[in-house]
Amino acid sequence: METTFVMIKPDGVERGLISEVIGRFERRGLKMVGGRFLQPSLELAQKHYSVHSERPFFTALIEFITSGPVFAMAWKGKDAIGIARFIIGATNPAEAAPGTIRGDYALDIGRNIVHGSDGQDTAMSELNLWFPDGLTVWQPTRESHIYE
Repeated sequence: METTFVMIKPDGVERGLISEVIGRFERRGLKMVGGRFLQPSLELAQKHYSVHSERPFFTALIEFITSGPVFAMAWKGKDAIGIARFIIGATNPAEAAPGTIRGDYALDIGRNIVHGSDGQDTAMSELNLWFPDGLTVWQPTRESHIYE
């Protein structure tokens, strides 16, 4: 089992897509083990996107991600990172397949609704950053209907 980080960005929150995004992950069979609704501080945003700090879009990205509330989530399940990225769709909405979150709801790469971890190391780092107090441990009975 893997755990991954997914964040509904300010554009997704403003557009009222929180329940839609959560529903897609739940219907796929992933289990939410962490959730926080908050407006990110400048420090948190800069740490989260530090990999892009030398890129020309970094300042605009930080301004955007701190412009309003986000919904940060931790999702757990078999191949959770790959499944989450599949549900989210390509970074550029113009390349995202219909049926993905970005393919169905986004038009611009800078307003692409959600962020998802791109690998195990990134997921661990992001989960520790956004959920410093840890995640919820629980065992829903439905798992016997999802996994062999």
